[in-house]
Amino acid sequence: MNHHTTTNAITAPSSLLEQIALKHFFVQTLQTQNRDSLDFHDVSVWAIESALKAAFEAGVQAGQQAALKEKTKKA
Repeated sequence: MNHHTTTNAITAPSSLLEQIALKHFFVQTLQTQNRDSLDFHDVSVWAIESALKAAFEAGVQAGQQAALKEKTKKA
């Protein structure tokens, strides 16, 4: 992705983001195509909601996995 991110941004694997974009928005790639018809999409609010929920759930799962790894390191 070619947009600006802050230094404190948490990064997710781009494959995960692309899977969410494809499933919820039917967007084939998150790479800039330099064509308005490919870079801008009409998206319903319910698709945005479902994509945000999917991203949130992925974050929860990643956090649980990280906590489990940390817990097993200490044991």
